[in-house]
Amino acid sequence: MLLLSSPFVSVSPPPPPLSSHGARPTLRIEAARQLTGRVVTTKADKTVGVEVVRLAPHPKYKRRERIKKKYQAHDPDNQFKVGDVVELQPSRPISKTKHFLAIPLPPRDTRRKSQLLPPLQSDDDQEPSSRE
Repeated sequence: MLLLSSPFVSVSPPPPPLSSHGARPTLRIEAARQLTGRVVTTKADKTVGVEVVRLAPHPKYKRRERIKKKYQAHDPDNQFKVGDVVELQPSRPISKTKHFLAIPLPPRDTRRKSQLLPPLQSDDDQEPSSRE
């Protein structure tokens, strides 16, 4: 059995063995890609163009350079505008070039600390109890 130990690869269990000798069970491997990018175009109906920027080392000079790639994503409600930050969720192929769903993300400056960290004791609005 093929064992893969990578956080980027998910392996589904093989199907049950078949009775015929000619059929072999297939192992399905899916890359768990989670992409975040900025909307750059909304010209087409129910489609947004999202530019994803990542850092990759230069093959010769080893300095990290920005690599941009543009993906087409499905926006069923036409809710996104140019400049919005979205997350791309992989889905079944919707068209020849669309293989992602666009999901909204809150802007970075509006995320609350309570969403990121557990509450502090000083944040509790409890009155001091009397000790008698």
